[in-house]
Amino acid sequence: MRFRTLTLLGSTGSIGRQTIDVLRLFRREIELVGLSAGGSNIGLLAEQAIEFQPRMLHVGDPQRASELRAALAGRWDGTLLVGDEGLVEIAGSAPADLVLVATVGWTGLEPALAAIGAGRSIALANKEALVCGGHLVTRALAETGSLILPVDSEHNAIFQCLQASPNAPLRRMILTCSGGPYRQATREEIAVAGPERTLRHPTWSMGSKITVDSATLMNKGFEVIEAHHLFAVPYEKIQVVIHPQSTIHSMVEFVDGSILAQLGQTDMRLPIQYALTWPSRRPTITPPLDFRKLANLTFDEPDMERFPALAMAYEAGRQGGSAPCVLNAANEVAVRMHLEGRIPCGGIAEVLAAVMARHDVSTHPELDDLRQWDQWGRAMATEAAAKCAVLPGR
Repeated sequence: MRFRTLTLLGSTGSIGRQTIDVLRLFRREIELVGLSAGGSNIGLLAEQAIEFQPRMLHVGDPQRASELRAALAGRWDGTLLVGDEGLVEIAGSAPADLVLVATVGWTGLEPALAAIGAGRSIALANKEALVCGGHLVTRALAETGSLILPVDSEHNAIFQCLQASPNAPLRRMILTCSGGPYRQATREEIAVAGPERTLRHPTWSMGSKITVDSATLMNKGFEVIEAHHLFAVPYEKIQVVIHPQSTIHSMVEFVDGSILAQLGQTDMRLPIQYALTWPSRRPTITPPLDFRKLANLTFDEPDMERFPALAMAYEAGRQGGSAPCVLNAANEVAVRMHLEGRIPCGGIAEVLAAVMARHDVSTHPELDDLRQWDQWGRAMATEAAAKCAVLPGR
């Protein structure tokens, strides 16, 4: 199967911009028919629309729609959609073979379901869609026969490794992570750290939300839940290891003891390209990995005491139902408050623990139920954050 038409959701974010870089390599093979962004960067969205001339365009912020129309006047002629309903509509109605979901947070779930429901395959860069509603996504995929292709570097790596022996029994999946800016920090240092330090990721260049999640290892916890749904693997077979060099993106161990690993540059354009051009492999603009410059490859066990968010994600995943959705909602609020300088990095885990302690799990939530649980989690997190210690000097 080859994808010839694409809808890109989240085009002005980090993954969206890098997807645009990849699309420039394949302009004659992949047509960008739908383009969506939240609206914080209208200038860039307008530039993308003018360059690629999609048939449908979406902006999330209704108050920025008139600004976008003015920027596009006489240079783009298509259907403009606005707001949350418009995001769901473009995901399901733009004439695309593939929908790349690169929005941030909870907002990825409904458009992903809309795309699958319309028979589209999805390339998923939004892990929260599976974290919050993995059971709904997998059910929809089974009903429609659509495909899901992982864009996250770790899951894309596992997907590539599984191509070698797709039906072989597994012993475990090994998700690697850099350890983030606090890999060698003490629990006391993390407890009082501000956003300036949190955002200094040592390996990857990403958006602020995912950078904070990488610092707390919540990003890796969400990836554990995502891997569970993507590959139908029980949680006890999903392991996380700290790999500071970020050269090995993840590994798969089969029951015979053989381990397959996917290695590459720390460049998200590589997994994006593989998702867009799968099952073929095409030349890339990314320079090759130079093994002569790799001094060593090291691995370590994550410290659950210093990074309790990872343990909470494992527990929420095992509980299932509404638990991962509530954890994600609370995390989005706590991360935002940390970025605003209202709570220290250590306060994020405090907020999450307080919210999850009050949550009674709903075992089989549907989409409307998850919407309510999302709102409940946000309200409880806001309440918990108000009781959290403030940043020193604030």
